[in-house]
Amino acid sequence: MKLLRFPALVFVVLMLSGSVWSCKKDAGEGGTSTISGKVLVYKYDIAYLQPEDTFSGVGENVYIIYGGNKSTYDNKYSTTYDGTFEFKYLQKGDYKLFAYMDDTTGAYNGTLDLSKPKIPVFVDVHIGDNGTTVTSPVIHILKNH
Repeated sequence: MKLLRFPALVFVVLMLSGSVWSCKKDAGEGGTSTISGKVLVYKYDIAYLQPEDTFSGVGENVYIIYGGNKSTYDNKYSTTYDGTFEFKYLQKGDYKLFAYMDDTTGAYNGTLDLSKPKIPVFVDVHIGDNGTTVTSPVIHILKNH
């Protein structure tokens, strides 16, 4: 009887310790890493159908999706005076960032009303190590001005 109890006890302890060791945090807040980046705006002249000017995206909202597999955002950041943004205290993992640009053609929603339609512009970012700062690809957006 004692021989049967010991292996059963060892089995239970190993199973419990394995479940504790296998717990891992997914992408999201609570870590020591940072994603930083920049938004660049192309001013689009509708009359001539071409970019007119390029400048930093001041005050643009940048949204972050933790894990990258959802359709709703988890947090947002408004860019600074030079178009930069920063999401701090993140875990290792995959992230999706996006900002909205103007629909300069009306093709996105099938209308020719260029005053309101918006299109999300996505970039993917991966954090591989804790305690790192990862630079996002530049988010390029068009604006009708």
